[in-house]
Amino acid sequence: MKEAEELLKKDLFARYIGIELLEISEGYAKASMKIEDWHKNGLGTVQGGAIFTLADFTFAAAANSHGQVAVAINANISYPKAATEGTLKAEAFETSLNPKIATYTVTVTDDTAGTVARFEGLAYRKRNRIEDIT
Repeated sequence: MKEAEELLKKDLFARYIGIELLEISEGYAKASMKIEDWHKNGLGTVQGGAIFTLADFTFAAAANSHGQVAVAINANISYPKAATEGTLKAEAFETSLNPKIATYTVTVTDDTAGTVARFEGLAYRKRNRIEDIT
């Protein structure tokens, strides 16, 4: 998992928008993003792309937690609740793991534990080990 943490530190866009990796273990990850004014759209709610990036980053952390390079091949997201302030947290859980494909569910919540987004991701597990590319 140390290799995955080092790989994720290189995600400059996630760092730029304020995403912080809180926890990582095999098949699991948790991250957060403090909502800033520049995360908001014209309606004053957090822009969907910012929420997607938080979910996608957390998915990447969980998918790469085994030390094998994993890349997204499909992702979808739904937004049942708008967020306007506080901190968003994302938790990714591995739901299946095979030699080449793995699936993950990510839930993004606000400070009241309300579900802001539900993300489903499909990862392709490459032959490369993370330590070989970092």
